[in-house]
Amino acid sequence: MSPITLILIAIGLALAGWLAGRAKAWSFQSSDPKLRPVSRPIYHAWYVALWVVLPVLAFVTLWSIISPQLVAQSVLASPAAQQLPAFGFERDAFLGEARAVAQGNALGVFNDEAEALIEPYREALTRYNIIGVIVTVLIAIGGGGLAFLRVRPDFRARTRVERTVMVILLLASLVAILTTFGIFASLVFETVRFFGMVSPVEFLFGTKWGPDTMVSPDAVDPSRYGALPLFWGTIFIGAIIAMIVAIPLGLMSAVYLTQYADPRVRRYVKPLLEILAGVPTVVYGYFAALTIAPAIRDAAVSIGITTASTESALAAGVVMGVMIIPFVSSMADDSMAAVPGAMRDGSLAMGATKSETIRRVLFPAALPGIVAGIMLAVSRAIGETMIVVMAASPAANLTANPLEPMSTVTVQIVKLLTGEQSTDHPATLSAFALGFVLFMVTLALNFIALRVVKRFREAYE
Repeated sequence: MSPITLILIAIGLALAGWLAGRAKAWSFQSSDPKLRPVSRPIYHAWYVALWVVLPVLAFVTLWSIISPQLVAQSVLASPAAQQLPAFGFERDAFLGEARAVAQGNALGVFNDEAEALIEPYREALTRYNIIGVIVTVLIAIGGGGLAFLRVRPDFRARTRVERTVMVILLLASLVAILTTFGIFASLVFETVRFFGMVSPVEFLFGTKWGPDTMVSPDAVDPSRYGALPLFWGTIFIGAIIAMIVAIPLGLMSAVYLTQYADPRVRRYVKPLLEILAGVPTVVYGYFAALTIAPAIRDAAVSIGITTASTESALAAGVVMGVMIIPFVSSMADDSMAAVPGAMRDGSLAMGATKSETIRRVLFPAALPGIVAGIMLAVSRAIGETMIVVMAASPAANLTANPLEPMSTVTVQIVKLLTGEQSTDHPATLSAFALGFVLFMVTLALNFIALRVVKRFREAYE
């Protein structure tokens, strides 16, 4: 039985506890103010419901982790599993086939050895599903009953409920922080393992990238792990070409929408511009590969520049810049719209033209939002993958020619982590090192943006 089913059972029991707690609290109502309960009945109801749901959620989380292991151990202990290999990929494959059939996700198995495991799997699933339901009901009834017995006129249910909700909100706010620390720790651990095989200097400053996954880890050539072409490709495509396209167009569109556009035009143009942010990146990749890349090649040929293929850093960077225009435009638009009208009116009253007011008053006052939008756009661009794969080539190339094929860090990460490869091979571990460098770069960009925003916001507030 899925965790969703157990949670639905708990919600049903929580509703019953909510109604019971509310009914009991209403029975304490009295016309004498001295005998009235200190908390309203709704808080008693929520107190009982929380004591039903929260313990069940903790159990369901734990049960969803351990129950598959218990089912697998039960199947392996059955007589039908005695002929299976002691361990290895083959045994896991047989178990996976039998599990899929037992759960109703497949109609049959490919191996005869898995056929005998289907019935033991069904029996184990049924047994542990019943155990899960029984324990869920017992925990819900136990928690709800304990809370129900505490419902008294002098019980401060409101204080308990508000504290519980505050703890839940605190845990929710910590999820992003703990996730970030978890990602960082996993990247650091694997990166340290990689640097134990390949020198950090060779990795960060080497100019040849070509990890060979077919050779033994003991015979790896460190000179093939120079990631400088990837770092340069990421910067060249995502932080140079894309920004040359996105920053001018984004800022000019923001200036037009806030200072020159008719309100009726703004009402339609701004949502249409922001639609660009919701287009899937694979669509941009098709557009770059099928339209922009051939157009750039034809334009280059028309002026006497020959190119070997349609793939180029320029095609990927231009389309990537179009994709991130809404990030720059929307943030700049909101920042300039938030500038007090008195500043603009005062500048115009002093004799400044509208363009001078925009350059010398609105832009400086809205600089924090503009910088934040640009940094967000840069972070989004350097993490893009599909456009580069489809328009710029997965081959690493250290060149300043925008018409040449080029690759980025994210493309190589995907390339190295797809397929069945050993997690102990330096080629696989190099993906984590690339991810660690990319993580640190985006963290530095966010830190710079926060510092700039803080400095200039204090100056204009």
